[in-house]
Amino acid sequence: MSEALVHFEEWPTRGGGRLGLARLNAPKALNALSLEMIRLLNEQLDAWEQDDAVVAIWLEGAGGKAFCAGGDVVALYRSLQEDSRADFAETYFAAEYALDHRLHTCPKPLLVWGDGIIMGGGVGLMAGGFQRLVTETSLMAMPEITIGLYPDVGASWLLARLPRGIGAYLGLTGAQLNARDMLDLGLADRFVPRDRRDALLAALTEADYGARDMAGCRGAVIEAVASVEDRRQAPQGQVMAQRDHVQALTDRGTVSEAVTQVLNDDSEDAWIAANRQRLATGCPMTAHLVWRMLERHRHSSLAEAFRDELGVSVQVSHHGDVGEGVRALLVDKDKQPHWSHADVASVPPADVEALLRSPWDDAEHPLKDLG
Repeated sequence: MSEALVHFEEWPTRGGGRLGLARLNAPKALNALSLEMIRLLNEQLDAWEQDDAVVAIWLEGAGGKAFCAGGDVVALYRSLQEDSRADFAETYFAAEYALDHRLHTCPKPLLVWGDGIIMGGGVGLMAGGFQRLVTETSLMAMPEITIGLYPDVGASWLLARLPRGIGAYLGLTGAQLNARDMLDLGLADRFVPRDRRDALLAALTEADYGARDMAGCRGAVIEAVASVEDRRQAPQGQVMAQRDHVQALTDRGTVSEAVTQVLNDDSEDAWIAANRQRLATGCPMTAHLVWRMLERHRHSSLAEAFRDELGVSVQVSHHGDVGEGVRALLVDKDKQPHWSHADVASVPPADVEALLRSPWDDAEHPLKDLG
C-alpha cells in the first residue's frame, strides 16, 4: 500500500494540548500540490480547527528538497489533452485557491516550514502562514512566465503589495529569492537554521499556551520560534542590493515599455542576467497578465483577488499558452515552447481582455462565498 500524499501527526504539548503536524508527502514530485492533497488537508483542517485541544498547526514538505514546488500543472496538461472542454481546471484551481484562502484565515496559529523549493502553489500555501519560516536552503519563485500561466494562488494580491516595481519584476522574470530576500520583502517572518527544526518542534511542545485562546497560542508560538531563530545565518540577499536598478527598469507606463527596459538592460550581475534570460524566452501573454493583474489587485481584498484569479486561470487553461508551456518544460522537456505571440508588443489587447473576462456571473462564481 502506498503512503498517503499528506502525512498527519499530533504531538502532545505542555498542559494537555496538541500540536497538529501536516507533511506534504510526494517528494519525488517535489511535493507538487495535487487535488488529493488538497482534499486531505481540508479534511484534517476541519478536524483541527474544531478541536479546542489543538493549539497550533505545523505544515512542511517531505524529502528535504522542497516544501512545495508548485501546483499539479502536469495533471492540468493531461486533462486538457484528453478533453479540451474538461472542467479539471475549474475544479483544481477552485479547490487550490479556497485552501490558500483558508490558510490565511486559519483560526489556529499556522507555522509553515519553508525549507527548500517554494514555487507557484507552494507560495500560495506558505503565504497564509502566521509564522512563515525560512532556512538556508529556501528558494522562492513565481516562474509562471516559463509555462504560460501567471502568478496566481493569491500572488496578484501579494506581489502588488511589494515595494514599487518589485512585484512586477518578480512576476515578469520569475526571479528566484533566497531566505534573506524573502525576509527583506516581507514574504517570510523568521529565519531558522534547518538543523534547528527538531529543537523548534520541541520548543512548541513545551510552550505554555495558557487558556488556549488565539492570543495565548500565538504568543506561545512566537516565543518558541524566537528561541531558535538566528537571522544572522541567513544568506546574503539579492533583491535589496538591486532594488533601485530593478525599480528603474519596471517603473514604466506599459508592460511593453517595462519588458523592453528589462531585455535591453546590460547589467552583468548574475541574478539580473538570469532573470533577463527567463523573460526573453518566456510567454508574451503571461507578461501582459502579470501587469494587468497587479494593477487590478493593488487595492482589492484577498478574496476578490482569488475570485478574479480563478476566472483568469480557467480562461488561460482553455484558451491560453499554458498547455504548450507545460509540454515544453515539464512533459517533453525540450524547452522550446511555441507561444501564440512572437513577443510582448505583438499581443493584441483584445486577446488579453478575453483572458481577463470571468466565465461566470457573480452569482454563479465557484468562489462567491469566499471571505
